[in-house]
Amino acid sequence: AAWLSGKTRPMEYRVAQLEALGRFLDEKKQDILEATALDMGKPSFEAYFTEILLCKNELNNTLNNLSHWMKDEHVDKNLVTQLDSAFIRKDPYGVVLIIAPWNYPIHLFLVPLIGAIAAGNCVIVKPSETSKNTERLVAEVLTCYLDNDCFAVVTAGMQETTRLLENKFDYIFFTGSPSVGRIIMTAAAKHLTPVTLELGGKNPCYVSDICDVQNVARRVAWGRFFNAGQTCIAPDYVLCSVEMQEKLMPALREAITEFFGSNPQESPDFGRIVGDKQFRRIQALLCSGRVAIGGQTDEKERYIAPTVLADVLPSDPAMQEEIFGPILPIVVVASMDEAIDFINARPPPLAIYAFSCDSKVVNQVLERTSSGGFCGNDTLMHVTLTSLPFGGIGNSGLGKYHGKFTFDTFPRLRGCLHRNMGLEALNALRYPPYSQQKLGMLTATFEIKRKGMCTLL
Repeated sequence: AAWLSGKTRPMEYRVAQLEALGRFLDEKKQDILEATALDMGKPSFEAYFTEILLCKNELNNTLNNLSHWMKDEHVDKNLVTQLDSAFIRKDPYGVVLIIAPWNYPIHLFLVPLIGAIAAGNCVIVKPSETSKNTERLVAEVLTCYLDNDCFAVVTAGMQETTRLLENKFDYIFFTGSPSVGRIIMTAAAKHLTPVTLELGGKNPCYVSDICDVQNVARRVAWGRFFNAGQTCIAPDYVLCSVEMQEKLMPALREAITEFFGSNPQESPDFGRIVGDKQFRRIQALLCSGRVAIGGQTDEKERYIAPTVLADVLPSDPAMQEEIFGPILPIVVVASMDEAIDFINARPPPLAIYAFSCDSKVVNQVLERTSSGGFCGNDTLMHVTLTSLPFGGIGNSGLGKYHGKFTFDTFPRLRGCLHRNMGLEALNALRYPPYSQQKLGMLTATFEIKRKGMCTLL
């Protein structure tokens, strides 16, 4: 009913709701940090960076540009419509459902929510029940900031979410695993509802023999062990030569000690696994290859040490599923070509990483592979730019967002032509009775010619 009233369409309304989200982030900052710490031992530094700072960047970027993004986009016209108005209207879809995951429980519902509000939609948000403290915070507090006629938070487990998906939505935005993504898409198909699916995958990280090993070790260790490895774009495994594996091991050990001390379990800067089920699944992957660094676990604390596995085989358990934890397998390849073949033999991932002092090597990996995103000589950092689209391909997802790409996700582009009521003589060419002469003149006024072609008269 709120959607049909047109309440969400005016720019002033959208701006007011977006500014309310800004107040939520400012006023509930401490509550967010505490809730994410309780859910998964998330260090406040990591929580502030991902759950607050990056969200505020999205919000301010949207507020800075919204009036421009909302404007009708005027388009080229043919000879017949020169006196008319042809434009693209950015129409909101209607009622949007956003289903968020637990690993970045504020960021991954708030960023799509910013775009959905900016585009003029009503929204139902379903935070993850796995991150219980953050779910409670969102359910209790967010509704105090937003217009409850147009925006709602639903708390639900798997059973209730299945029931929720039986309803007809105008758009569904889901972040999670490929297996659940298929369930979401099946439910959406019953109503022909469009979807964005932000899924995961095994993100390869190729390290060439020509690189600064210390820098590679620090950047890979940071990307892998950030949020205790529970990041959908974390480097999932390293591909390198035997020689590079031997050089990387001491460098990775040094980087881990530099970041988390000699006993990472005591470090305030290293998180925990979100739940017992997830802990047991990740722990079972430690049997792959040989444990070269780390490997310690504590089920009571849901602690798994930053771990590096050497000499991992493609058939090992750690290579059969997305790790989503603080374990880094190293798979030995003979060359860059073999690494590229290895990557291309698997479903396209959400991100690919390539390290080399030779830019030609990095470009080769970029040009000869396919993935949602790519980052050369670093990890994770491409996701911090609102100017880059973020999304998967194939098994790793469908659709894209971040910055203007988030806004562009939530309106449908409505092609509009507003014609002059007079000048009927111009339309006579298209009316019956038809003739060759009319067809010739119609062709001359409607035809789009290839550039560079000339017509001899």
